Amino acid sequence: MKVISTNIGKPTTIHWNGKVEQTGIYKYPTDEALFLGKTDVLKDTVIDRKNHAGINKACYLFSADQYPYWKKLHPQLDWDWGMFGENLTVIGLNEANMRIGDVYRIGSATVQVSQPREPCYKLGVRFGTQEILKQFIHRGFPGTYVRILKEGEVKKNDDLLLVERSENTLTVKKFYELLYAKKKDLEIIKLAINNPSLPEYKKVYLKKFL
Repeated sequence: MKVISTNIGKPTTIHWNGKVEQTGIYKYPTDEALFLGKTDVLKDTVIDRKNHAGINKACYLFSADQYPYWKKLHPQLDWDWGMFGENLTVIGLNEANMRIGDVYRIGSATVQVSQPREPCYKLGVRFGTQEILKQFIHRGFPGTYVRILKEGEVKKNDDLLLVERSENTLTVKKFYELLYAKKKDLEIIKLAINNPSLPEYKKVYLKKFL
């Protein structure tokens, strides 16, 4: 896996349900290296800190391999890396192989896979249609958030090097599918609850289904 674009955003004003808001989802490529801090990416814009950034969502990675699918589905958009609000666009990232708890070294930073991205209306605003939310859920390749174990800089063309493979076999894709499944697989729930790297609030939510 390799970083092919580093992306940051500036505050952007949007209109939603009759209200004026600001968002940081409009991210665009930058030639600068990104500094991955414990709770966010330095110089990036995070407006809603209740649902974005923080220890478990310090940086968002999305796969460059998914872009052709979305470009075909939404050809009218002005496409560039960062369209999904990701800080790092990564070629070769596959959520079906990446486990929650896996540890990677990227540049001088060390990160740990924490949870998939769950789309909200702001993705719909950027894409010009709220239909993207259903499409994004159905596609099943949401990218992943990471927590920062060691702060450091990441630049374009840096490799993602696997440092430690999680012994818990819960993949990002498997957990993402569990979140949106109408009928929850109890064995997957148990696997998730026993994953030491999954955020505690996710475990509390899943215990309701046992």
